[in-house]
Amino acid sequence: MKNETSKNFIVLLVGLALITGFVYLKWDNFIDLQTNLLNFRNSHPTEMISYDDFLSYLERGDIKKVDLYENAEIVVFNFFDSLDKSLIKSSPIPTVVGILSIFNNQQLSPIGVKVPVRNSSLILTLREYKVDFTAFPVVTFESVWPILSVLLIPVLLIVVYRLFFSEGSNYDFFGNIRKARAKIQLDANTGVSFSDVAGIDEAKQEFEEFVSFLKMPQLFTAVGANPPKGVIIVGPPGTGKTLLAKAIAGEAGVPFISISGSEFVEMFVGIGASRVRDLFETAERNSPCILFIDEIDAIGRQRGTGVGGTNDEREQTLNQILTEMDGFKPTSGIIVIAATNRADVLDSALLRPGRFDRQITVYLPNIYGRIEILKVHSRDKKIDSKTSLKYIAQRTAGFSGADLANILNEAAILTARADLETITIKQIYTAIERIIAGLEGVLLNDSRNKRLVAYHEVGHALTGTLLKNHDDVQKVTLIPRGRAQGLTWFTPDEQPLMTRGQLSSRLIGTLGGRAAEKVIFGKMEITSGASNDFFKVNSLARQMVTRFGMSSLTPMAMELPKPQIFFGRSVQTRPDCFLDIADKIDLQIIEMVEDGFEKACITLERNRLLLDQLATLLTQIETIDGKEFEQFVSSYTGLPKKPQLKIVEVAEEKVEAEIQPVV
Repeated sequence: MKNETSKNFIVLLVGLALITGFVYLKWDNFIDLQTNLLNFRNSHPTEMISYDDFLSYLERGDIKKVDLYENAEIVVFNFFDSLDKSLIKSSPIPTVVGILSIFNNQQLSPIGVKVPVRNSSLILTLREYKVDFTAFPVVTFESVWPILSVLLIPVLLIVVYRLFFSEGSNYDFFGNIRKARAKIQLDANTGVSFSDVAGIDEAKQEFEEFVSFLKMPQLFTAVGANPPKGVIIVGPPGTGKTLLAKAIAGEAGVPFISISGSEFVEMFVGIGASRVRDLFETAERNSPCILFIDEIDAIGRQRGTGVGGTNDEREQTLNQILTEMDGFKPTSGIIVIAATNRADVLDSALLRPGRFDRQITVYLPNIYGRIEILKVHSRDKKIDSKTSLKYIAQRTAGFSGADLANILNEAAILTARADLETITIKQIYTAIERIIAGLEGVLLNDSRNKRLVAYHEVGHALTGTLLKNHDDVQKVTLIPRGRAQGLTWFTPDEQPLMTRGQLSSRLIGTLGGRAAEKVIFGKMEITSGASNDFFKVNSLARQMVTRFGMSSLTPMAMELPKPQIFFGRSVQTRPDCFLDIADKIDLQIIEMVEDGFEKACITLERNRLLLDQLATLLTQIETIDGKEFEQFVSSYTGLPKKPQLKIVEVAEEKVEAEIQPVV
């Protein structure tokens, strides 16, 4: 109570000081207004006379002083005994009058006189008869408003302070801004358990240990072990980082508090740090619990780097997080889990022991993981019994768990649109192609363009089929999707290591489309459809030379991966090699691409008849399946024996690798 009284007294003093200061600044205006008000009150006329009589008195010299007001009144203060009082009669106050005074030693009576509107000769007449006159401004609300506004400003400031800043106020607006916008789920059942997480078994095993920390901490404290304060989950988008955090809370039966890293920072200075304090206070009140910070790279980037290198609101927020994590005890029952897909930009102080003790990486699922993920997401889907989830898994290399869920959802939408009862493999394949390549377009009607696209796509497929180390053809189609007028789908190998022969074969196969155009139509009829192919070829050849050491220059990396600027890294970079070496790198890339293009042209020229037959067939039926394509090619020429690395045994069923389109 004493503190509250002192606080109110200080607020009162501040308010009085503000009022005094404003009045002091406007004191001259205040005095002028007060004078005008007094003059108007003292000289207000009680009786009226005509303007002719006023001029008569003026000519006789009876009037000694006149006061003029803009509100159209004339007041006679003094008049002589010779003044005829019978001429004085009451009259309403006109719109424009002057104020005049007649001095009389016996009495003082203000008298008003009507003045004709826009009478510009009154001033000249008064000067002619040498009558002393004074003009006063009109007293209106506009004259009072500056003073009232001066007095209202400090009053409003005090009211705003009491409403928004005082403790215990129901209108604590800025106090609400300072609070963290965390989603608090106090229910022990988050609706997610480890049975809902599939395809990332290694990460699940790590997190099962955290469940034991939360359920039975005494088992670890008995031997002197402290549970980790925090863990950072690193992985591509859609791999289940948030799902893992919810599964821990669901398995342990503890509250789940979640917030995004971007919600800490606002336009107001210091708001981020205040929200961090409020967040950890909330976690302490609900311990044991899981505190989940998604996209922590929004506030956890390296300090003192980037453009300017200055301290900003984000760095203050990061400093507060570091302080809070040092502040609570390991036995408090709070485990902080953060998620990001940019671990390379995080500040090193976040990753040291005692803060985020562990860093768990979640990778994209392999074929086994995709099968398990499809099983989880197909629980509530009516999938046809003939549809094999294992076959779908081999068609979706590089897909995350969220992508697989999206495929099944798109397939369900297509099934409902077709008014079918169950999801078939046709709808699933359509959904896969739709997600990878885009919406299905209108088929080309122009026979010339259709023939051009057919030769281009067959050039890709035939070149790849006749190369020993190339991926198998999955599908060749003239049905446009997205910006592509035709597509050739290959089955890329999921092996983590790629040989030089495999990469060179991919480079030659990618150039097969342009090679077919040149062989069939000549240099003057090549099209712009190979623009995307050249982009892929240039990227692949540059990696082979500068990163994989697969050139004649030197078996070493001559170009390091460069981090993106504005992600906590410095803008200033230096070349990874000398300029003359950079020129040699470019020459190696050009030589590699030219050699691949020449090999593609030679392959197609030797199989010109087969190329024509396949292009004609594709023009007629518009889509050729991969197995049909290989059978057609084998009827004309022998197929190379390819390495048997693409067959994966899964539960006694052979599953082929997944497709990837080449435009």
